Amino acid sequence: METVQWKKFLIPYEQAVRELKVKFESIGHEYHMLNQYSPIELVTGRVKTIASILEKARKKGISLSEIQEEIDDIAGIRIICQFVEDIDKVVGLLRERDGKDLWIVEEKDYITHTKSSGYRSYHMIIKYPVYTAQGEKKILAEIQIRTLAMNFWATIEHSLRYKYNQNMPIEIHERLLRAAEAAFKLDQEMSTIQSEILEAQELFQLRSNIVADIIKNIENLQLIGNLSEVADIQQQFLKLWEEGDLEKLKKFNQQLDMIVQIYDVQSLS
Repeated sequence: METVQWKKFLIPYEQAVRELKVKFESIGHEYHMLNQYSPIELVTGRVKTIASILEKARKKGISLSEIQEEIDDIAGIRIICQFVEDIDKVVGLLRERDGKDLWIVEEKDYITHTKSSGYRSYHMIIKYPVYTAQGEKKILAEIQIRTLAMNFWATIEHSLRYKYNQNMPIEIHERLLRAAEAAFKLDQEMSTIQSEILEAQELFQLRSNIVADIIKNIENLQLIGNLSEVADIQQQFLKLWEEGDLEKLKKFNQQLDMIVQIYDVQSLS
């Protein structure tokens, strides 16, 4: 293929990655907006380089005309989760969309069936419709779902495999296997204290939301209220913020809500 043809060939894959990334990020955002825990921590995406596509085709004996149908990871999405349990939830969310805005072609569970290298992840191959200036095109994409620990290990392993060009020294390979086991144990340990971690994160988010509401109320009062009164309110807020008592901050915010409402009513009368 010539350069121009490659650019045209990759357009739907690039669009698919952008669209899928937005869709999965939106799911996480929706959970946060509802003050609920999101099983999706981070979403990344990439399109394979031309060199990577050609190298994979060469290794697997795939002709250029077969690339579109035979290479299923030209478009790749990675969904990172905090806990192993979250992976099942994300897989469930994807299965719910099967036959709607995407079609699941294949699932590969490398968590239950760990690769000999120590690699752990859950892969889903999907067919995804893209609407470009050239018309509709259904392309294959790979979605990898893994924990933070799994992702850290896989990133390091990929870099070393690239460095040694598949000829990794035995000593390095053995160390990677031990590191993979350590990452797996870390995920297990995190699962045992999951409730405590989530509770701490929820408290942090609640505190952040209350502080944001207080600041918004103070800004509104600066526009419609007495400036000396607003200065006193700011001092009260700073004192409560330093104390860190969540209940006091919550009550203070409720009082500010009432003050803002009173000023709003007065401005209308």
